[in-house]
Amino acid sequence: MLTAAANELLTRVGPGTPMGELLRRYWQPIGGASELATHPIKPMRLMGEDLVLYRDKSGGFGLVDRHCAHRRADLLYGWVEASGIRCSYHGWLFDQTGACIEQPYEDTTSPKPSKAGCGIKAYPVRECAGLLWAYMGPLPAPELPIWEPFTWGNGFREIVLADVPCNWFQCQENSIDPVHFEWMHDNWGERMRGSDKTAPKHLKLKFEEFDHGFIYKRVREGQSEEDRYWTVGRVALWPNGFYLGRHFEWRVPVDDEHTLSVAWFFVRVPKGREPYVQNSVPAWKSPIQGEDGRWITSHVINQDITAWVGQGAIADRTRENLRSSDIGISMMRKRFFDELDAIKAGRDPKGVIRNPNTARCIDLPDMARELNVNGLTLAEFQNDPLLRQRLKEFRHHVGQPPEVRTAFCDAMGIPAH
Repeated sequence: MLTAAANELLTRVGPGTPMGELLRRYWQPIGGASELATHPIKPMRLMGEDLVLYRDKSGGFGLVDRHCAHRRADLLYGWVEASGIRCSYHGWLFDQTGACIEQPYEDTTSPKPSKAGCGIKAYPVRECAGLLWAYMGPLPAPELPIWEPFTWGNGFREIVLADVPCNWFQCQENSIDPVHFEWMHDNWGERMRGSDKTAPKHLKLKFEEFDHGFIYKRVREGQSEEDRYWTVGRVALWPNGFYLGRHFEWRVPVDDEHTLSVAWFFVRVPKGREPYVQNSVPAWKSPIQGEDGRWITSHVINQDITAWVGQGAIADRTRENLRSSDIGISMMRKRFFDELDAIKAGRDPKGVIRNPNTARCIDLPDMARELNVNGLTLAEFQNDPLLRQRLKEFRHHVGQPPEVRTAFCDAMGIPAH
């Protein structure tokens, strides 16, 4: 059980807060590059700041203050040019660094126009694996970690976003909570389908820390310690991610009471369909509420979201009762407190990478690495329950657009339905 002060320390992420300063020291995924193909300017709120994300006509990306430095006009209603974003109010032009590079009237009428002090806040943005990543911390920025799955070929990728109205930390604690699979995704799922079937019970859990987060391992009824769920396990990716072997999830703070859920999925095409090259990674937003106002519970991550938001905008951990299944949660919380001390002492926190050779390709524990890299025949997909399900439907988030489903089926070589 946490004290109210400790709970506040873990959850507050606005500018100047200890946790906000910690999370700003990591590259954060903020959306899909393909989102900006049609509409090159997108409003963003991250870490309590209102910003705009844009793609200029040279193909570069910028993340800058939402308001112009001149008269505070909204840059969402500006337009992009080859070298940046221009305000529609008086035409001031800003580049990716936030520097003001044109002030049309002053440039025309003043013999020595000065743009000193007229810049706006800006953060570096990089593209990797179809995702856009932002770094909002002190410079120099660390290396952007290239996780090994981002380097895999011959796969269909998609990015799914969701706006979650609660604090990021209760979303992240889900990543180190294996028992909820038994109850939320299995038993509750069966009840919603009208079945009384009982899922295999968890018999044994183990939590381990490694360089890039935590690993949880488990044994359920019908499994043994030879199973990869025990020998390999799954990864709670530091500081605010989750890796399950075929997809990543991140819980990116919008502000203290809102989270941007970002998920990246990979399915290798069946053997015989190589080479497969995906020119653009689709990105789409999943709804979380139905027309009746209730949370959507039909899909796996939607079920998770129901649990997260059900704890309130900021979970009151002074009223919880942790037990032995929550050892991983206690370990994660302790690590966050330790890393808050590290940055207070002027040290890089856990998982910050400065060596470009190290960041170039980082492997993670992965129960399905061989299948993801080497592939299966389409007939063999039937022997893998997750792949078999993907052939039928996208089970993780509700609302997959028909065009994305069609593209997936085309890549897999199956009829669209």
